[in-house]
Amino acid sequence: MKYDILIVEDEDDIRAMIGGILEDDGYEVRLTATSNEAINSLKLRKPSLMILDVWLKGSTMDGIELLVSIKKSHPNMPVIIISGHGTVETAVSAIRKGAYDYIVKPFKADKLLVTCKRALENARLKSENEELKGKTSHDVALIGTSSHVIQLKQKISKIAATNSRVLISGQSGSGKELIARLLHESSLRSKGPFKAVNAASIIPERVEEELFGVEDESGNLNKIGLLERAHNGTLYLDEVADMPIETQGKLLRLLVEQRFRRLGGKDDVQVDVRVITSSSRDLLKEVNLGRFREDLYHRLNVMPLEAPPLKERREDIPALVEHFITQLSTSTGLPARKIGADAMAALQAHNWPGNVRQLRNNVERLLILATGDPSQAITLETLPPEVSVVRATQGKNENEKLISLSLRDAREHFERDYLKSQIQRFGGNISRTANFVGMERSALHRKLKSLGLKSNDRDEAEVNNVYGRD
Repeated sequence: MKYDILIVEDEDDIRAMIGGILEDDGYEVRLTATSNEAINSLKLRKPSLMILDVWLKGSTMDGIELLVSIKKSHPNMPVIIISGHGTVETAVSAIRKGAYDYIVKPFKADKLLVTCKRALENARLKSENEELKGKTSHDVALIGTSSHVIQLKQKISKIAATNSRVLISGQSGSGKELIARLLHESSLRSKGPFKAVNAASIIPERVEEELFGVEDESGNLNKIGLLERAHNGTLYLDEVADMPIETQGKLLRLLVEQRFRRLGGKDDVQVDVRVITSSSRDLLKEVNLGRFREDLYHRLNVMPLEAPPLKERREDIPALVEHFITQLSTSTGLPARKIGADAMAALQAHNWPGNVRQLRNNVERLLILATGDPSQAITLETLPPEVSVVRATQGKNENEKLISLSLRDAREHFERDYLKSQIQRFGGNISRTANFVGMERSALHRKLKSLGLKSNDRDEAEVNNVYGRD
């Protein structure tokens, strides 16, 4: 990540010297000589750090006055004050008014670089802490060993290092934001900010305000938008299909030119942001219906990724349940519980329309409502009624249907449902299914054939070999 430093110094030689020192150390610098130039430069884009001289000849404000003005609109931006006429009183005043540190001229290059590094690190930690306040901790790893998860991890590893835009599709609760975070954490932007926003959660009239920020008639910055806050990092836009069509056009301009204009603003703001988007809807269908811009769709869909629904990776459920139990018992103080084999089988058999999010919510509810000795495993019979969405019970209509069948037909009906659930549970893996149900693999293939059931493509080919078909 390349940090952007704004230098405000009225003496040409000192300004050039500071800029040279910082550029040689890999920083991006902007040079200004007066308070007005500094304010105009700030309007174009907020820097990562400002180095500000106390005495600014020919300026409407001195350094301390400019510091106070800047801190009103950018309270978290680190500012280092420099002066050739330093006094203890001036230094204390600057620190009290929000400066990170105070350096007296002349100073050594090492002193400047160390102070800049500390100021930037301090600002980064503050930003991370603010992001985490009031939010539940998020996972930073994909849990599971299913083929879906392995393939997804491989794709993330390849895509993350690039600067390509990514469009993540998938059902609600399937982990789209987690994928976006992993892309960010594995990229060269990992030290930069990660800003996430759900377009569906923003009032349509305020989408542009949230994304681009607001200026008043005098050009003063009233609100910093998410795009500026994500500079040198990643902006994740969830449910992008819910973005108003007018805003889509402005987002398109950002993607093409990496610049935008704040609401009420007259000048363009240039940023370096990687945009990752996601949607639970079919964006191509939205394009055909005229609800989403086709040119924006193609700009966003450079690298498509899909978050698989939980029902397609049932074999990951035991690992996910164990992960959630450990996570929740640590964060809430609830005792960790073991899940019995029959209860786990029921969890794996459930369809989970709410995907991983729904599974986590049910595990949390299970820990809260579980009774009895914490050292004893939770079985299917002891599952609380509130978690019984996964209980393998039969309704009245199902009972009436079974009663109407002969014993042979009822047995076949049960075997079909049972084996279908077990195959789904083990992700279509015939060997693991056969091992669990206690049958020889070839015998299970014959049973599946007699019941009219199919496994996955790989095992279907093996079934053909078993029965001598080409």
